[in-house]
Amino acid sequence: MPRNVIAKLFRNGRSQAVRLPKEFRFAGDRVRVRRVAEGVLLEPVISDSAKWFAELDRFKGELFLDKGRNQPKTPRRVVFR
Repeated sequence: MPRNVIAKLFRNGRSQAVRLPKEFRFAGDRVRVRRVAEGVLLEPVISDSAKWFAELDRFKGELFLDKGRNQPKTPRRVVFR
């Protein structure tokens, strides 16, 4: 699948729309839209919870924080005196 493709923006009534190339089409009639640091992310809406969890399981082998957490040490506190 191509990494970068230019898509056409157009107006649909008072909304802005994007015409997705064939290789980027979604199944169904809705997508989830979220703003991320680099722009906007379109994700498929999965209404079947079993299918949703199956999609999550695809990433089981990948580490979420593969470089570890960069967290300071917890300060020592005196709770009772």
